[in-house]
Amino acid sequence: MALWRAGAASTTLFNTFVRPSYLFTASRHLSTDVADGSLRNSMKNQLLHVDINSLIGSCMPLSSMRIGTIIHNIEVNPGQGAKLVRAAGTCAKILKEPSSTKCLVMLPSGAEKWIDSQCRATIGTVSNASHGTKKLRKAGQSRWLGRRPVVRGVAMNPVDHPHGGGEGRSKSSGAWGKGSRTPWGKPTKSGFKTGPLKRRK
Repeated sequence: MALWRAGAASTTLFNTFVRPSYLFTASRHLSTDVADGSLRNSMKNQLLHVDINSLIGSCMPLSSMRIGTIIHNIEVNPGQGAKLVRAAGTCAKILKEPSSTKCLVMLPSGAEKWIDSQCRATIGTVSNASHGTKKLRKAGQSRWLGRRPVVRGVAMNPVDHPHGGGEGRSKSSGAWGKGSRTPWGKPTKSGFKTGPLKRRK
């Protein structure tokens, strides 16, 4: 009888002190799994409700964007590819709510341009905004970039340019008394056309 009572007491102690610890461990893992599942569900819901207009780098038609969106790499004709706002550090802005046909965009120059709403653009600003402030170390670096020096015509001799010659800064093109001309002698003022006369297609 005493032996049976001792065995019953040990079983009670085991159930009281040992088993609840296992139950506690299992419940802890269960609660962790539930928390992970709820976290995944909340992340999925956030991704479903994320506004694509706020994602920098998203490319979409202008008709899908909102007013005030900052964009770059803008097409001029649908499917043609990006033509506008591609320089380093530049961006454009949508001024009016895009309609089904047209969208008003302000370019980096300040000019406002109507663009087909089916044209695509990328949200955000072009990187490397400090590109324009970079200074060249020496004149040779400009030549490395393929940039040749530009000499004014009035600084040349008459044999080199129609603007050459004269005493000092002569505005009458030296001794010839002619107006502003190209290096080949064609007038450049009063609307005179200096380009190719063939009509471009």
